Amino acid sequence: MLNRQGRPSSAGEAGTNAHPTFTGNKALAQIEPLLFEIGRHDTTGVDFDEPEEFQPRLGGLERKEPIGLPGLSEPETMRHYVRLSQQNYGIDTGLFPLGSCTMKHNARLNERMARLPGFSDVHPLQPVSTVQGALELMNELGRYLVTLTNMTAVALSPKAGAHGELCGMMAIKAAIEAKGEGATRNVVLVPDSAHGTNPATAALIGFKVKAVPAREDGSVHVEDVKKLLGPDVAAIMLTNPNTCGLFEPQVAEIAKAIHDAGAYFYCDGANFNAIVGKAKPGDLGVDAMHINLHKTFSTPHGGGGPGSGPVVLSARLAPFAPVPFVRAGKDGGFELVEQESDAAEKPFGRMTAFHGQMGMYVRAMSYMLSHGADGMKQASEDAVLNANYIRAGLSDLLSLPFGNKPCMHEVLFDDAWLKDTGVTTLDVAKAMIDEGYHPMTMYFPLVVHGAMLIEPTESESKSSLDLFIATLRDLAMSAKNGDKERFTGAPYHAPRRRLDETRAARSPILKWTPPEPVAEAAE
Repeated sequence: MLNRQGRPSSAGEAGTNAHPTFTGNKALAQIEPLLFEIGRHDTTGVDFDEPEEFQPRLGGLERKEPIGLPGLSEPETMRHYVRLSQQNYGIDTGLFPLGSCTMKHNARLNERMARLPGFSDVHPLQPVSTVQGALELMNELGRYLVTLTNMTAVALSPKAGAHGELCGMMAIKAAIEAKGEGATRNVVLVPDSAHGTNPATAALIGFKVKAVPAREDGSVHVEDVKKLLGPDVAAIMLTNPNTCGLFEPQVAEIAKAIHDAGAYFYCDGANFNAIVGKAKPGDLGVDAMHINLHKTFSTPHGGGGPGSGPVVLSARLAPFAPVPFVRAGKDGGFELVEQESDAAEKPFGRMTAFHGQMGMYVRAMSYMLSHGADGMKQASEDAVLNANYIRAGLSDLLSLPFGNKPCMHEVLFDDAWLKDTGVTTLDVAKAMIDEGYHPMTMYFPLVVHGAMLIEPTESESKSSLDLFIATLRDLAMSAKNGDKERFTGAPYHAPRRRLDETRAARSPILKWTPPEPVAEAAE
């Protein structure tokens, strides 16, 4: 039997073939084709007037043929994206345990505030006199971030975590060049347990990268750092809490050694959700740190954006903060400093054409105001408590690479518990999909073989965590009892069965082509 896409109605789809359907749908589990398969080139849900005669300004690069995009009516468009959304998993669906990503609940209050007139419709080219409220909010957000971290200045313009890393490292590079050491200080130390973007960021702006090994306990040791220090070292890029889910116990000693060598301390702030209100990076000797507003302060996250990665800077780096930035005006209002020549200090330049993500600023500010200092501190405490609750609930069945000791906001397991089962970390991830969970972060950090990094965040209730723990315990016992089929063929119940991910990565099909017509079988 062929479905409406001209293929067997259950091929590669969820469930079993016991009760095939003509459409390929299975009740509320609807199969949705591509827009190219359902759209038509001769119609659209929107009417456009024919343009008047005009002279193209594309230098001969304008289209010569119709664009070829599929047209749909409004009901067709709505159904298409609703059906796709029902095949997706998000934080509104259930527990989202991605380690080092902080997939927490996004409070709807924050969304309402971001849609207030004057925030949602603000334009970056409006006269400064018409956006005083927005500038005041940005100034207040910056004050909160500086206070929470005990730093001196903040650059709000970076649009994501990696963009923030770039900003912080460019400030460090500018400071080094200002001292006349640009030709000699060209090495950045990056621990093995760092986020993968750290060495990439350093290399992008011309630094050489040297790895700092992690000890058997998962931490970076000050003596290992000292062995690599010299007049050529510009900075260290350290994640704290690190990506093994542990707080670096020698972070202050490492910072002192770095500073004594004339270098700078960059801290990856992706895991700030674990220490807000509990520890201030400035007190630990940090010179620059990016803060993911889209993680720590509950703004939407994932799918490539929107994001925001402000960077806080110590007194040593504050003069090099990039433009644009907000400052108090002479008339009691606020002004936006757009040009380097208008700054009193020495900005290293500009990160973006405009200031950043206004919606992210509003959501983060709403989160901070609604929680207060005590609420943000409790959020960190609850995030750490929840991760340790999962660790305690699974430590007798899953293996912990650094021993059964307290973790921070995320708990890291390895694949030692899967030895001789014939089941891999990837198989466990696919089986979790069948159980209605998005898998945790797999195979990262790289310092642990077959890593499984779980971050429940503070948003989850005890009953939610109990069900998650019970599910993983059931999966673990199935693997240990030899039920390989539950894993190696999973997922069985997802909208699509297991894909050949290796082939998809190595031989991607980047252009859709219409399938060959399939003739109906004779009666």
